[in-house]
Amino acid sequence: MNETDRKILNMAQDRFPVCSRPFKHFADELGIPEEEVVQRLKKLKDSGIIRRIGGVFDSRKLGYTNCLIAARVPEERLDEVARYINTFPGVTHNYERTRDLNLWFTLSAGSQERFDEIITLIKEHTGVTDIRLFPAVRVFQSKVRFVL
Repeated sequence: MNETDRKILNMAQDRFPVCSRPFKHFADELGIPEEEVVQRLKKLKDSGIIRRIGGVFDSRKLGYTNCLIAARVPEERLDEVARYINTFPGVTHNYERTRDLNLWFTLSAGSQERFDEIITLIKEHTGVTDIRLFPAVRVFQSKVRFVL
């Protein structure tokens, strides 16, 4: 990663433009071709330095239902159950814990009805019935900025 890459990443963190060609905006500011910005970002993504570029939305304000969920899954079925749960697009942070409730994940769905449907499908498909919901009591917003 060189100085131009650092500048692009800092710009993307601080002032990502909401427009049809945001990378052209970066390119114009840096005095390089737009395609070079795109290629540099692709290289940074391919190398694992960045995972994604995208917006962060307040899903509740968009009408989504989301929750932290824990399940008691037989140890020998953890991978199988986790793989099935991961088939739902709104599932993130699916991980094993060494507790009674040993599989934890978050689920976001476009409505309460869809959320309930997914939980029902998980129970029916996996046979796992000890699934507990931990809805947020308070929501905190934090911003992380990496100085590069």
